[in-house]
Amino acid sequence: MSSQDCSNDPPVNDVMAPSASRQSNILTAMKLVAASALFYSAGTSLATTVHHLKNDDAAVNNNAAAYGGRNSNNDNGMTAPSNNGYAYSPPRQVQHGRRLSSANSISKDSPPSYMKNLFDDLKERTKLMTETPADEVKYWFEYTGPLQKYFYRYSRSRKKADSFEGRDDSGVVSSRFIDKPGGGEEYSAFFTKNPSDVPQEEIAAYTRLLDNCLAMGSDKRPDRSAGSVWAEFFGGSSGGGSLPDRCRILFTLNTVGAGRGTTMLWETRPPLPHSAEPRPWISEQETAATHLERNLQEIDAMCATGLIAACVQVLVCEPIPGVWTDWMDSMLPNCGGKMDPMKVEEGAEDSAKVDERASPVQVVVTANAKTADVCHDLKSGFMEQRMQDLILSPPYLTDANVDLGGFDPAVKTTHRDLVSSDDHDLYVAFKWSTLITVRAINAFVQASADLAIAAASRDKKPMDKDEEQDGVTVVLSNSPTSPFLIPSFVRVSYVSEENNKVAKWRMHGDFFHPAAWEICKDSFDMSWIPESLSGSGGVTPACQGHEDCGQWWVYFAEEQMPTTPEIYANEVTAPLVQGGSNYIWMLTERQRQELVKVKVCVHAAGDDKEKKEQCGDYPQGVIPLGDLESFLMNFTPNTALGKKHSSNRFPGYSRAEEREHDREKVRERKQLKDQEDIEKALFDYTIYPSALFHKDATIKAARARDFVITGAKRDPDAIGPQKVKSAYYDVTITKPREATLAWCQAISRKGLCTLHADYFRSFVDDRCLEACGMVKNWSKIERVKDEL
Repeated sequence: MSSQDCSNDPPVNDVMAPSASRQSNILTAMKLVAASALFYSAGTSLATTVHHLKNDDAAVNNNAAAYGGRNSNNDNGMTAPSNNGYAYSPPRQVQHGRRLSSANSISKDSPPSYMKNLFDDLKERTKLMTETPADEVKYWFEYTGPLQKYFYRYSRSRKKADSFEGRDDSGVVSSRFIDKPGGGEEYSAFFTKNPSDVPQEEIAAYTRLLDNCLAMGSDKRPDRSAGSVWAEFFGGSSGGGSLPDRCRILFTLNTVGAGRGTTMLWETRPPLPHSAEPRPWISEQETAATHLERNLQEIDAMCATGLIAACVQVLVCEPIPGVWTDWMDSMLPNCGGKMDPMKVEEGAEDSAKVDERASPVQVVVTANAKTADVCHDLKSGFMEQRMQDLILSPPYLTDANVDLGGFDPAVKTTHRDLVSSDDHDLYVAFKWSTLITVRAINAFVQASADLAIAAASRDKKPMDKDEEQDGVTVVLSNSPTSPFLIPSFVRVSYVSEENNKVAKWRMHGDFFHPAAWEICKDSFDMSWIPESLSGSGGVTPACQGHEDCGQWWVYFAEEQMPTTPEIYANEVTAPLVQGGSNYIWMLTERQRQELVKVKVCVHAAGDDKEKKEQCGDYPQGVIPLGDLESFLMNFTPNTALGKKHSSNRFPGYSRAEEREHDREKVRERKQLKDQEDIEKALFDYTIYPSALFHKDATIKAARARDFVITGAKRDPDAIGPQKVKSAYYDVTITKPREATLAWCQAISRKGLCTLHADYFRSFVDDRCLEACGMVKNWSKIERVKDEL
């Protein structure tokens, strides 16, 4: 990382402006000089948030150190040869002993300690299904989540908030039903566990996020020696010696459209920093402040794990009041923001003014007087373009004549005062209305590592005949002809009771279902990617010695289609990833560099179509089936559903003729006679529940494989699967599923296939492999068991 920090510099009217165009008053100069001594503001006092674990050399107040983090000052690993974004750093040695992999010690009879609660849950599920009389068993008994109450509207006449009850079994993390930050109960407990309580053989599981991030991140590592700023922020009482590394993440936050009602958010007052007084109840649709606050809490919780160092770059169209900057800074004490005065230890230094110290928050004014109105226009795509420019930092932004053969994509040429110009391992771009969590971070770096090891494992191994002909398998390699895949996200929203158009869709039975509106069943296909399973310790193979090893992936076949005004912004500034979102996306440093190469080539080609075709394709969006819900991001105002898409801009547009044909059939059969509202609901609005998304994806994958296996022998008159099926979904709802199937499905929905990847990828327990998307041929149908 460079010498820059996340300090709150003066507003930047042109994010690509040279230093000569900036104001050069004495105060600014003093702050820049002070900032140059710091390369990252990741914490002013972590002594109260980190844990202790004594090793042979010293006690280090940091989770990563306690887990045996990487301590080499110059651990710039060799980059694997690559012509695309699958490059990574190989696993490196650790100074205080090798980071152990628990694969050899894991067994089904002696599971890791982090699996204890899950096995207890299986016993309870089994007991419930066993003791309940057969005639009373309902198919929904497998959902054992807690009954939840959601308050959605304040009634002044009754002087209380209206509410409804139900169970959210979707597995999606939402601020509506999960009060505490941390990515959900399981993720919060896992990442905040005291390292001294972690058995030595399980350390690899707890450092997987960090290992993956460093493997896919920047080769340039910060100075962590004694006396460095890193030591000042993270050293604690470690004494001499080098300190462990962290995953450096830049969060770039798009705040356009944030407001309180019709008033711009920055024209209102934020809550008092570190205030302890009770707050009045506020509807989630009333103000953007509550969503901004929750996102900052989630980012602070990431820093508190000791595995992540975060900077937040807040993009605004015009300068904002300092009270908002102070408040945002105070929300990130574990990342370097102002600590609560009541919690600061006596004698510790703590500056009350953000201007006088480094801060994890940097506010960037992306527009000037001439472009401010365009910036505020949600249809303009202005801020979406600014986000891409800041994160990618392609050289043509500052130099029109870029040497295609000699430029280094790792070098950023944007203004050095911008924290985005520093070296980071992971970049997260999102809009204020999207909830970001450590679960999403963990899922993305794991999926990226899975794709990288798939390319490395098959780099010199040609496709066999079956893989070439089945139409489902996608083999990755480091060849320029290989598909460039990047994990992508889909936004989901709960139906708001304040929107009477969609009140009838708020629940299905007794369950809450967050739903997507930018995709539908026709927006994606399914693909099997061989050997796309990475082990512990970074990007390492997990499929060695296992046949038909890999994962099923959701492969986007269409662009995501938001409603107005975002759909028009997408047409001006297209998402970086085909099929991806403009409002929540991530890139590792390796992926960023590859995208920069493509961008520079396209820019140099100008209007020459032939030259553009030689630049390679933009990346394609994918999602691992076994961790699908971790890539479904909550749209926190929960007002997105029930809005009609613009004409010819709707999900499923690639099959518009079939859609209209289906609608015409319904009319001809008079199935919805005099029920125009229901017809419109079915065909004019997109309400795609996350549970249905998971089911459709699973069924698509199982059917695709079934067609491949049956081949020419397939009975054309047969309905449904013939040789393989989904064990969970290919059942009738009148017959309860066996408890283990429901248990595994709950594990998948909660993202535990990835969180506990060390266990599930050891292949010692095959009960949940199908639910985790790791079985190529699914479950055999008994009558054809011998044919496979």
